[in-house]
Amino acid sequence: MKTEEIMKRLAAVPIFKELTEGELTPFVKIAQTRIYKQKMYVFMQDDRLDRVFFIHSGRVKIYKTDFSGKEQIVSVLEPGEMFPHAGFFRQGSYPAHAEILEDAVLIVIPIDQFEEILITYPELCIKLFKVLGEKIVDLQKRLEEQILHNTYEQIILLLIRLCKSNAEQTGTQFKLTAHFTNRELANMIGTSRETVSRTINHLKKKEYVSQDEAGFYLIDKEALKQELF
Repeated sequence: MKTEEIMKRLAAVPIFKELTEGELTPFVKIAQTRIYKQKMYVFMQDDRLDRVFFIHSGRVKIYKTDFSGKEQIVSVLEPGEMFPHAGFFRQGSYPAHAEILEDAVLIVIPIDQFEEILITYPELCIKLFKVLGEKIVDLQKRLEEQILHNTYEQIILLLIRLCKSNAEQTGTQFKLTAHFTNRELANMIGTSRETVSRTINHLKKKEYVSQDEAGFYLIDKEALKQELF
């Protein structure tokens, strides 16, 4: 991957936006690219945290497992996103698994060198903490949804959230950019595949959700909001 391509990709990452080419150069110099095939692991939960990743292409699933092996999907990351979002300025381990959903090219930066450059750019630290703050707010919101809403409402809220994080708008609908199985949707909110299947079928009958010929979900976001409120 050429230096110019790495520069262009990093420039599009939220914490690097508004930086000049000269300010980005130190990051580009220490960056490497890695190619990962579908179903490969970038890292495993509790591995030593020593690198930060930026997605150039492909998609990455971040998920946690408990002692019994039960999976809880945290997020599905798209091109332009960075991960992990935790572990800076401390010795630690990766808080979750990172699995490749689609063949991917990742930009990799050693975390110790990343931290050294961050220290020289206080404004970057502020941006990073802002991103971390947004992630915390999102996790708090998900927890509130589990406490305050029944499973049917949680599934609708999940679909609305995916319209923002993993979809592109096509007219009045949102098309999810990844093939999510009912099992994966269930693992995002801690429910069963059968419950998700029943709910999706119900929403299809109401014409709030459909699928295109390629199997991608098409979602009427506004109709789902009306269903809730």
